[in-house]
Amino acid sequence: MNIDLLTDIFSRFSCARILVLGDLMIDEYLWGSVDRVSPEAPVQVVNVLREARTLGGAGNVIANLAALGGNVDVAGVIGDDSGAQWLLDQIDALGAGHECLIRDPGRLTTKKTRVVAVNQQVVRIDRETRKPITNQQEGILFDYVRKGIERWHAIVLSDYGKGLLTESFLEKAISLGREKGIRVIIDPKGVNYKRYRGAGLITPNKKEAIQGMGLENNKDWDIKGIGQNMIKELDLKSLVITLGPEGMCVFSPGDEPRLIHTKAREVYDVSGAGDTVVAAITLCLATGTELVKAAEVANLAAGVVVGKVGTATATQAEILAYLDSGYIMSSKIIRDRAALARLIAAHRQRGEKVVFTNGCFDLIHFGHIKLLHEAKSFGDILMVGLNTDESVRRLKGPSRPCLGEEERAHILASLSCVDYLTLFDEDTPLELIKQLKPDILVKGSDYSKDQVVGSDIVDAYGGQIRLVELAENFSTSRLIQKILDQHNGKL
Repeated sequence: MNIDLLTDIFSRFSCARILVLGDLMIDEYLWGSVDRVSPEAPVQVVNVLREARTLGGAGNVIANLAALGGNVDVAGVIGDDSGAQWLLDQIDALGAGHECLIRDPGRLTTKKTRVVAVNQQVVRIDRETRKPITNQQEGILFDYVRKGIERWHAIVLSDYGKGLLTESFLEKAISLGREKGIRVIIDPKGVNYKRYRGAGLITPNKKEAIQGMGLENNKDWDIKGIGQNMIKELDLKSLVITLGPEGMCVFSPGDEPRLIHTKAREVYDVSGAGDTVVAAITLCLATGTELVKAAEVANLAAGVVVGKVGTATATQAEILAYLDSGYIMSSKIIRDRAALARLIAAHRQRGEKVVFTNGCFDLIHFGHIKLLHEAKSFGDILMVGLNTDESVRRLKGPSRPCLGEEERAHILASLSCVDYLTLFDEDTPLELIKQLKPDILVKGSDYSKDQVVGSDIVDAYGGQIRLVELAENFSTSRLIQKILDQHNGKL
């Protein structure tokens, strides 16, 4: 696949509207330390130091669709509790519609709480309701789908076995999709794949496909044979089986299976890669891309995501950069704010301390390098806020910056101490600090603590402000003047 074709495919994503109907949940993480055993029982006492929440289940599919530029509507059944409100707030933040999210006081909003200490999961606590939804709720959901079917280009059913996608609902939704020519794409769960008979596409991983065909005790299985049998037995329009590091295999009735090799160059974490595959394939198919090309795009997107830490998403720009230049290091470091917020949340899930500093970094010199390396020493992850060209001009005058924002960003991204970088157009990084909430805020010692933008915010939630001693006789202004003096004021 070349850049021009990929760009053309992406150009249509903004025209697509996708319905995601599935099990929404909250992934909650509690990190702490352990230094004693409880006197009440032979169990560890975890002193909780940090907490975080992310969208889980069908929510991650929604986040991936939004990151790729699609328009999303969400339907389902959640509780009528604080967790439900949090979910709604996150869905709002993604710009997704949710007019048919039913709040049921009799159900818990699914929350999986993982307690992590010394980089190990101590226990997972699940709060959920797994009983099937009521006939009335099923009727409301199906009526919503039936009445709105013409406005969606595809429907994703994200099944996590929490009782939302009953057999009768699946049968009616799949049948309606076929009748109206709307592809129904299913991320499956469990071992009873007969529930998905007639679907437009299902996307199991290798283990799920084996279990779905009842072959977990058969050592002689062949993935191509399994896929072909699944297509035939379940009357599927198409099938994609993800194979982890081996890529994915694409099946259509009457066609030879197509193996698409993985595009991942570095693998840090496979969390959520399946959701990225579902989102990318859905948007491609919904906007007219044929199945094999759609799978190739999804494979590229998955290659981007597994190179990140934690559950993540891939943007169009990241995928294009990945294809165009082998996904150079700077494209993994330079992020927009939304992507950076998700990355930082993933690092916090691992108990890592996040350090933030900012500046214009115009004509990078030894003083900048010293500050950045010392800033990194205060924590685990260093993120840098970089003023855009327009912001620099307002701060430094019309003759600055000497180097454009793209050059400055890529130079900083090449430094081993910089983990992430994002640009900001405001005069100060205040809004960025509010959004990212770093554990440690760093500036040079030419500032006092009360002069550091955002110090009051960081102080309020228990973070630290650190001032780094500046290297003497190093500044961009001094460097510019030296150059001008050596060239008699002319360059």
